[in-house]
This record gives sequence, structure tokens and C-alpha cells, in this order.
Amino acid sequence: MLILPDGRGMFDTVHPVFLIQVVLCNPFSLENYVTPRPLIVCIEDNEQHLRLRKAVLEKSGYDVIGVTTAHDALTVLRQCPVCLVLSDHMLRGTTGAELASKLKKIKMDVPIVVHSGTTPETMKHVDGFVSKDLSTTEFLAFIRDFVRRYCS
Repeated sequence: MLILPDGRGMFDTVHPVFLIQVVLCNPFSLENYVTPRPLIVCIEDNEQHLRLRKAVLEKSGYDVIGVTTAHDALTVLRQCPVCLVLSDHMLRGTTGAELASKLKKIKMDVPIVVHSGTTPETMKHVDGFVSKDLSTTEFLAFIRDFVRRYCS
């Protein structure tokens, strides 16, 4: 699933070719995406959690592209100037730490923060970890500080 920053549409991205067609056919193309606001890619396989996290971040001044798979995130990251990747730890078929490792291997220099309800044992290649147990205020303070530190 791909949720664009303008809030228009949620697309099921079962097949990568379909994702590319959706992006290219959509008047809000990712390739032309420019914003003065920091762009965050949020990866969460639970659609309700993704919508909530996206809404909270957008209300706080960030543009957010929400995706439900690591594969969709990689597709977006290849097309957009992303400031930060915020990933759930347990995703379908992979983990946030494994995604971070893939990003480093393909030389994508984008900070990745894992957001999880449990403390992961290994966090190689991850730039930050934030617990789902934090309040919304604490979560946003962490993201704000992280963006200020890594995305300026």
C-alpha cells in the first residue's frame, strides 16, 4: 500500500509494476515531489497503525509517504529525497533492521529509525530506535530531534 503525502488515495501495491504505474499515472508524482517540509517514509504493515502514525506526523509538520512493505519503501526511496525512514520492527517477510542493512548495502544514505513495541536484540545499521510505549508527545519530540540532527 502507498499513501501519498497529499492524502489522496491509498493504493494496494501487490506488484511492483503496479506501484510504478500508480506513481506515474498519479498527478502527484513522486519524481516531482519537492517540499520545504521534511519527508518521512513510514513503513508499517498494520494499516490502522500506519494511518494513525501518518496523521500524527503530518499534523506535526512533516510530509509522510506511508507504505506497508519494505519493497514498496525501497521503490519510494529510489524516487524521492527522503529525510527519514520510520519503520516498524516486524514487517511481513523482513524486519526494520534487515531493511536498514539493505539500504546500507545499496548505498542509500538515509537515516532509519525502528519503531517497535519490543526492544530488538540486534540493531545493526539502524540509526535510532523509538519505543511504541512512548506518548505521542515523547514520540514527536524524538522524531523532531532526530530530524533536526540528521536532516538539516
